[in-house]
Amino acid sequence: MLWLMAFRASSKGKQMSKVFIIAEAGVNHNGSLAIARRLVSEAAKAGADAVKFQTFRADAIAAKNAPKAMYQKKTTPKMQNQYQMLKALELNESDHRVLIAYCRTKKIKFISSPFDVESVRLLGRLGLDTIKIPSGEITNFPYLREIGKMRKNILLSTGMADKGEIAAALKILVGCGTSVEKITILHCNTEYPTPFQDANLNAIVFLKKHFRMKTGYSDHTTGIEAALAAVALGAEVIEKHFTLDRKMRGPDHKASIEPGELKRLVTSVRNIESALGKTTKTVTNSERENRGIVRKSVFAAVDIAKGELFSEKNLTTKRPGTGISPMLWDRIIGKKSVKKIPAGSMVKA
Repeated sequence: MLWLMAFRASSKGKQMSKVFIIAEAGVNHNGSLAIARRLVSEAAKAGADAVKFQTFRADAIAAKNAPKAMYQKKTTPKMQNQYQMLKALELNESDHRVLIAYCRTKKIKFISSPFDVESVRLLGRLGLDTIKIPSGEITNFPYLREIGKMRKNILLSTGMADKGEIAAALKILVGCGTSVEKITILHCNTEYPTPFQDANLNAIVFLKKHFRMKTGYSDHTTGIEAALAAVALGAEVIEKHFTLDRKMRGPDHKASIEPGELKRLVTSVRNIESALGKTTKTVTNSERENRGIVRKSVFAAVDIAKGELFSEKNLTTKRPGTGISPMLWDRIIGKKSVKKIPAGSMVKA
């Protein structure tokens, strides 16, 4: 496993400056370029770093009679099989060019997941610098080889995969020329929507520790809670499906969040990454002035005469904490008071 040792050595200490948030439009455009443009606009308005679509040719990825997943049967009951469903959701090369140009005007990054080798090559011709490998392709050797040779930034989704399959995919990508620094592993569960008990967010911690690579989370649960928890666990990339309206027809709308929720997700992620702070415990700037107010000092519990010995009976502690710290209590007990101290007064050094 020398290649894995190389991963760990070369990626040690590398951190992303902030969480990279991907608004997953996927196929929620329903094959409409106009809807796709609206999804780009909403993702940009919400403050996402990137909007991601899916690039595929139905003829290349599904047999004519390929069955649909259970959730697809529920969300697209009129489509008899995968092929029929996918055919209606294709975006052609012209559509991609329009969306890439539109993303530039909205100052948001365009990303896509290719599902076949020809689609990989199309994204290469279009000049994309980041490719997302969907979970279903993690065991597709010729596909992985094609992407590895491109030496692009890679987001590797790991739904349905164990650590051995992840390691095998990484070995192919790196062996074909992609550097480990360009790869981010995304923990993922491929059920739409993912039951919370199957989200297994602690896998993020495992993947980060085991592979010592950039790690993120592609979230298919309902709501935004799991994505936010993933950030707290160290996810450097968050991907979340979104739609204009969950009531729209199509396979993924029901398991997606709407624009308002996407905005809350982005705002919450930014707040969480700010709140995480540093990996140490210090006094923060905002609490420094409170120390003197809420901590305590040594006070006279009763009138203390000059020359009287300080004792447990004539001393107490009270706010504010601007005098002698109670942590010096044992050093004070038994010493003589150099002056008269009225009851309720702070004992001065």
